[in-house]
Amino acid sequence: MEQLLDYIGNHPLLAGSALAMAVVVLGFELRQRAQATAAISATEAVRLMNDGAVVVDIRSANQFKDGHIQGARNIPGDQLEADNERLAKLKGKTLIACCDSGLSSAAAARKLVELGFGPVHNLRGGLGAWRQDNLPTVKD
Repeated sequence: MEQLLDYIGNHPLLAGSALAMAVVVLGFELRQRAQATAAISATEAVRLMNDGAVVVDIRSANQFKDGHIQGARNIPGDQLEADNERLAKLKGKTLIACCDSGLSSAAAARKLVELGFGPVHNLRGGLGAWRQDNLPTVKD
């Protein structure tokens, strides 16, 4: 420890530069993690869907049947870890997690990132915001 303090005292520019680089790297990593599950608006979701993103609706099957986004895949939030078959097909694709309000899907988006999916986005405001923007839903 004493040698480290001597080094810092003798080379303040090098020590300061190393500290600055550590802060930059830490900031970059934190920003990347925050963007890994970024909340997006309904119009941004439409743009991503046009580019091939897949909507993962984490609501229950009954809620999903009452109305959902066209092309959405229904994987209830409590089954994200257990439903590996349907999820495995989505590896490498951009995912948009969706629920009624956007709160549950935020947690689901983080879980999908932990499971190795990415990039994963959360539909800000959920299906409510989607409908508020007068975007279409379908019923099964």
